[in-house]
Amino acid sequence: MTFFIAVGTLCLICVVLSALLVVADRFLNDYGTCTISINGGEKELEVRGGASLLSTLVSKRIFIPSACGGGGSCGMCKLKVLRGGGPVLATEEPLLSDEEKASNVRLSCQIKIRENIDIQIPEEYFRVREFQGEIEAITPLTHDIRLVRIKLSEPESIDFTPGAYVQLCAPSYKDSPDPVYRAYSIASDPTDTDHLDLLIRRVPKGICTTWVFEHLKEGNEVLFNGSHGDFRLSGTDAPMIFIAGGSGMAPFRSMLLDMRNRGVTRPCRYFFGAVKPRDMFYLEEMKELEVALPDFRFIPALGAPEPGDGWDGETGLVTDVVTRHFPDCSGMEAYLCGSPGMINACIKTLTGNGMPEENIFYDKFA
Repeated sequence: MTFFIAVGTLCLICVVLSALLVVADRFLNDYGTCTISINGGEKELEVRGGASLLSTLVSKRIFIPSACGGGGSCGMCKLKVLRGGGPVLATEEPLLSDEEKASNVRLSCQIKIRENIDIQIPEEYFRVREFQGEIEAITPLTHDIRLVRIKLSEPESIDFTPGAYVQLCAPSYKDSPDPVYRAYSIASDPTDTDHLDLLIRRVPKGICTTWVFEHLKEGNEVLFNGSHGDFRLSGTDAPMIFIAGGSGMAPFRSMLLDMRNRGVTRPCRYFFGAVKPRDMFYLEEMKELEVALPDFRFIPALGAPEPGDGWDGETGLVTDVVTRHFPDCSGMEAYLCGSPGMINACIKTLTGNGMPEENIFYDKFA
C-alpha cells in the first residue's frame, strides 16, 4: 500500500508541475510578434507568438484538418515545417514515420510559435471555408446518438463529396474555457445543399459532445468548417462491403442517398454492428434504400441480444458476421467507419478473407 501511495503521489506531483509549466509559459513568456511564411512566401502572417501553430492558423481562417481538436492524438494536422519549429517532440514521435520526419513533416497542434516560422500548406486547405448556420432540429436516434440538423446561413449552401467530414466548433462554456473543434462525418443527402446533418454520439466527459447534449438548443447559431477528407467511393465497379457501428452510420447514409439519387447499381452489403436493440437506428430508412437500390442489402447484427429482445437477425461480432457472408473477399472493396479497435479488427478479418489491404478505405480520424 505504501508503494502505491508513493507512486500515486509522484504522479500527482508530475501532473501539477506540468500544469504549472504550461500556465507559466502561456502567461509569463512573451514571444512578441512572429511571422508565419507560407509556401515560400506566397502568404505571410504577422501573429502573436505563444499559441500553437494549429490554433494560430485557425484564428487566421486557415483550417487544417484535426479530429482531436489539437490534442495530439489523431495525427491529422500534419504540415511541413522548414524553419522555426524546433525539435520533434515526444508527443509527435508515435504519429510520424521516419520518412515524414526526414521530410520536415510535423504535427501543427504540437508546435508552439516562439519565433519566425516557414511552413508549407497544401493548396486545397485554402479552399476550406467557414460556415455559419442555425440548429434546425436535434433528434434523439438512440439513447446516446443525436441527429443534429443545421440550416446554413453564411454561406447558404455547401458542396461536398459523400464521405467527407466537417469540423464543428464547440464554443466556450462552463466546463470548457476555450472553443474547440471536433470532426464529424456528414450524414446528409448531398443534394440538400442548404442543410447539414451530423450524427453525434455522446462521449463521457467529451468537450464537444457534452456541449451538444447539455447546452446546444434548436435555434442556436453554430460555426463549422469544411469540407475535409478523402474518404469516398472509388470509381470502380467492384462489389462493396460497408462496415460501421454507432455514429459510424453517418458517411454511409450520405453515400447511400447519393447512390440512390444517381441510380447507382453497384453491389453493396452494409454490415452494422450494435450491442443491444436500443443501439439500432435508421432501420426503416435502410429498408427503403434496399427497395430503391437494386443490389443493396442492409445487415444489422447484435453482439449481445437478450432472450426477451425478440431479435431474429444476425448475432455476434460484426467481423464474424462478415465472414459468414463473405468467406472470400477477393475482388471486393470495403469501406469502414468506427473506433480504431473496430477498424483494426475489420482490416484483419478482410485481409484474412483475401481482400487486398489497398481495397480497404476508412476515415483516418476514426
